[in-house]
Amino acid sequence: MTDFTVRTAEQLPALLQGFRKQAGLTQEATAMRLGVTQQTLSALERNAEKVSADRLLQLLSVLGVELVLRQPEIAPVAKARGGIGPKW
Repeated sequence: MTDFTVRTAEQLPALLQGFRKQAGLTQEATAMRLGVTQQTLSALERNAEKVSADRLLQLLSVLGVELVLRQPEIAPVAKARGGIGPKW
């Protein structure tokens, strides 16, 4: 399994297209599973940064890809100061 670190929304189109092709799916087949037209899926792949989180998660599910959120390692100094992120 290979991890891909995404730091910008502009990285998403190439990744989504690559995952679709790796899954052996055409745009038409993927669109059918997602419940949209091939044209809509094409636009989604080209403009992935404008897609809702819900739609992105649906597409990732169709492609058999999971989304993992992970905080980067925090330097020891930042940890000593309380670090960053949610304080749940």
